[in-house]
Amino acid sequence: MPKPLLPVANRPIMEHVLRLLKRHGLTETVVTVQFLASLVRNYFGDGEELGMELTYANEEKPLGTAGSVKNAEEALKDDAFLVISGDALTDFDLTELINFHKEKGALVTVCLTRVPNPLEFGITIVDEEGKVERFLEKPTWGQVFSDTVNTGIYVMEPEVFDYVDADVSVDWSGDVFPQLMKEGKPVYGYIAEGYWEDVGTHESYVKAQADVLERKVDVELDGFEISPGVWVAEGAEVHPDATLRGPLYIGDYAKVEADAEIREHTVVGSNVVVKTGAFLHKAVVHDNVYIGQHSNLRGCVIGRNTDIMRAARIEDGAVIGDECLVGEESIIQGNVRVYPFKTIEAGAFVNTSVIWESRGQAHLFGARGVSGILNVEITPELAVRLAGAYATTLKKGSTVTTARDHSRGARALKRAVISALQASAIDVRDLENVPLPVARQQTARGSAGGIMIRTTPGVPDSVDIMFFDARGADLSQGSQRKLDRVYARQEYRRAFPGEIGDLHFPSSVFDSYTGSLLRNVDTTGVAESDLKVVVDASNGSAGLVLPSLLGRLGVDALTVNPGLDESRPTETYEARRSGLVRLGEIVASSRADFGVRFDPVGERLSLVDEKGRIIEDDRALLVMLDLVAAERRSGRVALPVTTTRIGEQVAAYHGTQVDWTTTSPDDLTRVGRDESTIFGGDGRGGFIIPEFSSVFDGTAAFVRLIGLVARTQLTLSQIDARIPRAHVLRRDLATPWAVKGLVMRTVVEAAGERSVDTTDGVRVVETDGRWVLVLPDPAEAVTHLWAEGPDDASAQALLDEWSTVVDSAGR
Repeated sequence: MPKPLLPVANRPIMEHVLRLLKRHGLTETVVTVQFLASLVRNYFGDGEELGMELTYANEEKPLGTAGSVKNAEEALKDDAFLVISGDALTDFDLTELINFHKEKGALVTVCLTRVPNPLEFGITIVDEEGKVERFLEKPTWGQVFSDTVNTGIYVMEPEVFDYVDADVSVDWSGDVFPQLMKEGKPVYGYIAEGYWEDVGTHESYVKAQADVLERKVDVELDGFEISPGVWVAEGAEVHPDATLRGPLYIGDYAKVEADAEIREHTVVGSNVVVKTGAFLHKAVVHDNVYIGQHSNLRGCVIGRNTDIMRAARIEDGAVIGDECLVGEESIIQGNVRVYPFKTIEAGAFVNTSVIWESRGQAHLFGARGVSGILNVEITPELAVRLAGAYATTLKKGSTVTTARDHSRGARALKRAVISALQASAIDVRDLENVPLPVARQQTARGSAGGIMIRTTPGVPDSVDIMFFDARGADLSQGSQRKLDRVYARQEYRRAFPGEIGDLHFPSSVFDSYTGSLLRNVDTTGVAESDLKVVVDASNGSAGLVLPSLLGRLGVDALTVNPGLDESRPTETYEARRSGLVRLGEIVASSRADFGVRFDPVGERLSLVDEKGRIIEDDRALLVMLDLVAAERRSGRVALPVTTTRIGEQVAAYHGTQVDWTTTSPDDLTRVGRDESTIFGGDGRGGFIIPEFSSVFDGTAAFVRLIGLVARTQLTLSQIDARIPRAHVLRRDLATPWAVKGLVMRTVVEAAGERSVDTTDGVRVVETDGRWVLVLPDPAEAVTHLWAEGPDDASAQALLDEWSTVVDSAGR
């Protein structure tokens, strides 16, 4: 169903929009249509019933937000016109918007509003006069600098068509507005007061119904208010013994029998029958639905012409499509989707979506792939569906590399993943148990992508399913969203019998990896240096590559904890700390030059100097930076914005330049791919050695470090001692999701005339060089703060000052 035809309080959203236009004297309307255009035309016709004049402009192909309006240019070229979405519910004062446009002499006026969560919208900043200063489409939390968003409602002069090419896809905020602003054209933003809800998800759809019933939005309701908040349309029959607890709406010619109970925020469509003993709460029921005796509907949406039989139960968040049959005493769990024309058998228990077979609910990406508790949140069934969705984003016959850590859970899930990939016409190269950097490197050798399953670092009962692109890097935000969409729609590709993918087990993986590593990373001087190092493999898969590497490297190495321990696939912070202390004791007693400790999957590296002292991860980054920059004397270094600015001093001292990135690993990876990048790191043990790989690789960092130390003939403690001490403090503050956008706008406003950097979050720089960074967490209701000063006291004062700003906005 086209979104504009979704009923809200028994009227299509677009009808509410058209009635709003008519209230403000806008009766001549062009409707741009594409998806299921005939349904829209059939419903609204020429607009006569609404007292309007409707014409239609049909898109043969997607033309974007501006291209679709350009398609209707012939009807709009004579005077100023208003553009409004047919699927957003609003009661904005359009007359005031138009008056503002005329007063400002604007070429374009963008209607703006404030929202709690700006991620799905284009955020906008305007100056005191209302002139637009900046646009950003669909930001990440790290890019949020305001909670003022573009509603997709515009007032425009016909001259704007000069900036829109015909018959190609063009967007207003992505293409046209930036060009207008670049040329200094008058583009204004009008911040509207009132209600606006972009109905794009189940949650927003149900919320819109509740808001109409609560009278939070000024729209017309057909029918009579027979008691406070209880609306009953013409011809409806409600038995006196039925229980109605408003606000609710019962459509025309509906029938509600005795002992039925309809509670708040329920909308019952036209010609719906609600039988005795049925219970409805926050349910949205479309037209011509039969709801059987003693059935129970909570927070769900029921499509047209569907039959819900006796004692069926449909839980919160479920959506049942048009013309379905839900059998007696069946149970449909929350968030399940049942596609149109499906039958749910009597007594069935449905906990995954039904399309042509049972499917499950959508799962969002976290910081490193899809994470959750093994066999609770991350099950073999979920792994199969995720792998099927990933395969659907690739071409048939592509090759995907799979790998895992040494845990039993990862082994079981990987087998499920391989089956799903093969069943989706994907060939699989299975590396079995390898370090994470090896999996990435092997993926980059001719695969379309890769999947690695590992235990979540520091959380033994959880796993991460990590997805790689063809370069072995984590999927970009765009690719993650594409995979999310396929998974959410649950429309997976399946192979025909002759297309089932092959399964290969490549040989000599470790020899290939170490050979490539030693060819690309400079190890000159190592053989002559007589270096002695202690290497702690943490009983993880990192130990698998060390025998092949250390032998060819020609260094005197003592390896500890080399064996795999399936019972300990990861380690807690405390276990890692005690391991480093023990490593320091071994280094000191054996008079080694330094010690390194890998994480269990070989991705990250920690350092111990020749005296056995732990070099903290943030210091280790500066030590490596100093060594690399001193040797290279030019190029760029990739560091996240949370890194101490002493990193900038170290780089500049040696003639190199820092590229500040977001805290996202894939952003560091992007910069790491640039030919001029000589080094990258995140200050948490992750190092990028660009001459070998653009991703974190503990083994490559180890080899690079050995070469650098061998050639510089300085100890790690000497290098550490020559770098100034940093004073960076961090604090995390609980921030409800609903106010995150407001918090970031408040921070920008509080910055005043101070320098502001929005690379990731908002970094405010004081005139004396002190800085604070405010960054919303993308996955939790938390805001992170970092502050740096010349000493801990000044950094603490800055942290306290800006914590107060964040707290005041969050209350």
